Amino acid sequence: MKTSLIELIRHAAGVGASDIHVGLNQNPKIRIHSHLLDAEGFAVVTPERMEAYLREVTPEPKLERFFKEKEMDYSFVVEGVGSCRSNLFFQRGNPGMAIRILPSRIWTFEELGLDAEMMRRMADRPTGLVLVTGATGSGKTTTLASLVEYVNTTRPCHIITVEDPVEFVFEGKKAKIDQREVGLDTHSFTGALKYILRQDPDVVLIGEMRDLETIETALNVAETGHLVFATLHTSDTIQTINRVIDVFPEHKQRQVRTQLSFVLNAVLSQRLVPSSCGTGRALCAEIMIVNSAIRSMIRDEKVHQIYSFLQTSKESGMKTMNQSLADLVLAKKVDLEEAVHFSNDPDEMIRLVEEAAPAEKKKGFMGRRS
Repeated sequence: MKTSLIELIRHAAGVGASDIHVGLNQNPKIRIHSHLLDAEGFAVVTPERMEAYLREVTPEPKLERFFKEKEMDYSFVVEGVGSCRSNLFFQRGNPGMAIRILPSRIWTFEELGLDAEMMRRMADRPTGLVLVTGATGSGKTTTLASLVEYVNTTRPCHIITVEDPVEFVFEGKKAKIDQREVGLDTHSFTGALKYILRQDPDVVLIGEMRDLETIETALNVAETGHLVFATLHTSDTIQTINRVIDVFPEHKQRQVRTQLSFVLNAVLSQRLVPSSCGTGRALCAEIMIVNSAIRSMIRDEKVHQIYSFLQTSKESGMKTMNQSLADLVLAKKVDLEEAVHFSNDPDEMIRLVEEAAPAEKKKGFMGRRS
């Protein structure tokens, strides 16, 4: 039986796992294409082994902070694998560990399965706010990294990132890049953003808009002539807009609606769906490119009308989550059953597939629907 955490990480990377879970008195688990499995060749984690795992990749100052604060995020590098993001926590009085294995390089828009033209349009804007949203593990950080790397290779500008922790390390090309890690380089997102305009940025990446102060500052930075990339844990464009507005007190919401309507450039809401080939996952994305009609809907409290607008704006590069799922099914990248599972409105999604499928295939889709 193998006993090293580094060996566990290398084993997980070798079999294509995205995450590792370590808990006391349990077998280490790895996540492969959404499925959580036992890590073969690794024994139950004893208290002694857990301590060894922690000390193997966690510097002493971070360990002291962890035992004091009971939870912590940080990143580290494993030779031959690349960067890993670790979250340490306690459950039932015992330490636990969740490790995300990050891609060894920054992927292009095409490699991620994103519409490259739309993504370039988002990144080429000189000012405004671009939000990448989705659940934990939906690839938000990877998409943000591809946006930043595109700017890095195409524009002579100053990029500042504020992350918790820093996951992808960028090498400055045309751009100058400063990456600030919460806990190491700054005490908080709010603190870092408070002074960021004095650092002469052109582009700002905010790892996560967690609270009112962070969201308010992100809006202000975008409003003062900067391009801002940020993430939210929301599932679609409408929920994203409502989340930004609803976090503010009621007496401020009208003002925030107006501000958001002017600065918001785009919302990209992501999900990762198991691919039909059985290995890997396909990226499904709802895309909203903000135009004058959408700005009016945000301003006039008609956000509920945006979904219908997206449904009829596919020629402009926009699409709903169901349209994206249907496209993946029709391209044979995702099975219909998986698409149904990941859809918020399966009936609509199946109808989209049936309407677009060749005539000889419609009978098969209808049969599955029944």
